[in-house]
Amino acid sequence: MANPQRHGAPRLRYAYQIGAVGEQGSSDRTLYREAIADAQLLQQQGYDAAWMVEHHFSDYYPQPNPLLFLSHIAAACPGLGLGTAVMVLPWYEPTRFAEDLAMLQTLTEGELHIGMGRGTAKSEYDAFGIPMETARDRFRACWETVRRAVETGTLGEGTALRPPFDRRPHFYGAIGSPESAGIMAGLGLPPLCLSSFPDHLLKRILDTWKARTAEAGGATQATFPISIKCFVAETDEAAREQALRYLPDFFALQVRHYQSDHAPWGDIPGYQQFNKMFANLRSLSDPANLGPYLAMNLVGSAETVTRRLRQIAALGFNYFLISNATYGVPRAVRHETIRRFAGEVIPRMSEAASAEAAE
Repeated sequence: MANPQRHGAPRLRYAYQIGAVGEQGSSDRTLYREAIADAQLLQQQGYDAAWMVEHHFSDYYPQPNPLLFLSHIAAACPGLGLGTAVMVLPWYEPTRFAEDLAMLQTLTEGELHIGMGRGTAKSEYDAFGIPMETARDRFRACWETVRRAVETGTLGEGTALRPPFDRRPHFYGAIGSPESAGIMAGLGLPPLCLSSFPDHLLKRILDTWKARTAEAGGATQATFPISIKCFVAETDEAAREQALRYLPDFFALQVRHYQSDHAPWGDIPGYQQFNKMFANLRSLSDPANLGPYLAMNLVGSAETVTRRLRQIAALGFNYFLISNATYGVPRAVRHETIRRFAGEVIPRMSEAASAEAAE
């Protein structure tokens, strides 16, 4: 198996996506404190960063302002990297968003990773009163404002950014389909992928991005993050039991949040492909149908998870954003995976990389 760390490629790094999750029936205040506890454990265990997702108006990750939340994490965990997967740019006024990012970057001592996307929940767009068909144009306008602010310290027409960016955050564009890779390459954004794509499509995404970037004269070596569901336990059977217990509720909640049973994207320009992508979401709320999904993600003993992780790394990914912080998952289950991944999987990955480098 090829070693992705050869020839000067970025080293492999590992982060965990925290979230407002925990025992069912818990208050939002309690769920927020669960996320903080996860971040503190991540720092103790040596993870690169804590990332957060943005969602609104439902039980599906009730955390509408990741940047505000992450500023709290920056104070609670000095030096820990921070990330978003993702900020939904069409919902933001570009100038204010650039200011908020610069302020968070100034407050944190660790690296800042900003994954950005268009968002796919029609219910959220409707609540904000923003037409989904404007998403791509709004995304581009917001990103161009942020890029100018980072590169020049201005917001256009001589308006200074205060505070300015004294370090450049890592920016990524979320990939909702393989075709999105070319769009993100054109915007100068490395792709942020989900492991729900089969391996051949994941490779196609990276190959497409690299080809388009090379055509434009850009550097094709970059940080390539991938978001992966992860349950690590003492045995394959124990990890699988955890995943089959908690993931069906997660997918049932996704069905409600995205209204996927009603195929809401069919007539919206730029979103038609999501009807196909979300078509089997309801089936994943049945544990009997989860076998292929578990095989694509990281579910098992440390040895099994390492084997699958090496397959994903061989595709070209070098930043692994793992998480089992989904709806209803208690702290004990989350923290078992956090500890076992740090203490058993990461060392195995390092040993394998060292052995291949010596060959």
